[in-house]
Amino acid sequence: METIWAGIREATQLLLHRDPYVLEITALTLRVSGTATLVALVLGVPIGVALAFLDFPGKSIIVAAVNTGMGLPPVVVGLVVALMLWRSGPLGWLGLIYTPTAMVIAQALIAWPLVTGLSMAALQQLDPRLRWQLLGIGASSWQMVLLLLWETRLLLVAAIIAAFGAVISEVGASMMVGGNVAHHTRVLTTATVLETSKGNFALAMALSTILLLLAYLVTFALTSLQQRARRL
Repeated sequence: METIWAGIREATQLLLHRDPYVLEITALTLRVSGTATLVALVLGVPIGVALAFLDFPGKSIIVAAVNTGMGLPPVVVGLVVALMLWRSGPLGWLGLIYTPTAMVIAQALIAWPLVTGLSMAALQQLDPRLRWQLLGIGASSWQMVLLLLWETRLLLVAAIIAAFGAVISEVGASMMVGGNVAHHTRVLTTATVLETSKGNFALAMALSTILLLLAYLVTFALTSLQQRARRL
């Protein structure tokens, strides 16, 4: 218990004194996880819309794969991305291994099934007659989709919160594709693992406290947006 309180005190000191090391890895954590969540949103919502509204052969197989991906172990994603990006891999020529971009790719693949699955479920719970009513009053297909997405905005924000929470707390894939390189790919989760392995438990606890604070602040902002949208 003393280690926990020591970590909280040290976290407070690091933030108050604007420690360059902590600010650097905190900024990178937010940039990588935020970008990954945005990529997952851009890719996941359109696919969720297609799975919710279109019928085609093999749809149940794809939906099952998406639902399975919602619980996919991050280390599996990290291994696959690492194999693809290593110099001997098919995408090795891009030179992305052990870079923040590789971390964004891995985290986006972790978040994408969550956004896809939750957006699909949100749209499917709407009354099917609403689609025909919108089309009946002259809305185009794109207008219909946008209006239906607006109707499910609360659940879509919840999907974003879930996706961001999954990637900002992820460590396995980030270590595998980022390498935990100081001043380059080290983020709060990987720094916490490193300090724990070195026996610096107070610093590890401090970094964990900062990670929790960052996750809470972003989630609070998204929740405020969600509740504001609820009143519209």
